[in-house]
Amino acid sequence: MKDASRSRKGLSTVVTTLIILVVSVLLASVVTFYAINVTTTRVQEESLQIYKEQIWHNGVDFSEAAFLIVNTGGRDVVIDSISVRGQTCDWNTVYYNKTGTTPSEELPYVYPTGNGTLQGQNATVGSTDFNLIQAGGDLILKSSWSMIVYIINPDSVSVNDVGVTVGFTVFTANAQYHKECNVDASV
Repeated sequence: MKDASRSRKGLSTVVTTLIILVVSVLLASVVTFYAINVTTTRVQEESLQIYKEQIWHNGVDFSEAAFLIVNTGGRDVVIDSISVRGQTCDWNTVYYNKTGTTPSEELPYVYPTGNGTLQGQNATVGSTDFNLIQAGGDLILKSSWSMIVYIINPDSVSVNDVGVTVGFTVFTANAQYHKECNVDASV
């Protein structure tokens, strides 16, 4: 009787190991590509564009920042915070107006009221008046909508910054959007 363990008719250990390795790598690749395909085709992405950024200082004691946010992504976005030069702006200094149309003209300097706020003031862009509303917390922006944002006295912007580049950042739950512009004189 012949010993079955000494038979030369089977595959070698090296060839068997290579076959198992190649099959497992191919299977893992197929599963990975399927998962990527499912997640990328079914998830709508967040995308904000920031335009028409301006920062002004009146030369004495008042500064103001303004910019336009357009939600170009496929889903609604919650704006968690806004910072100027790395300093988070208090929501009581942020004024906004949401609109379904995107203004094409530059944002104007809006003169503050007697108490130094922009509450109830209008930002006249082209021939359209946008009534500014004081923010009370996180701001929600619908998909394909625009938001005009004004910030009064953003932290650390002084008269010495006129002509200097200042950066500001808009934070959402998933991303942050950074822009820079020069500080201009308001008068």
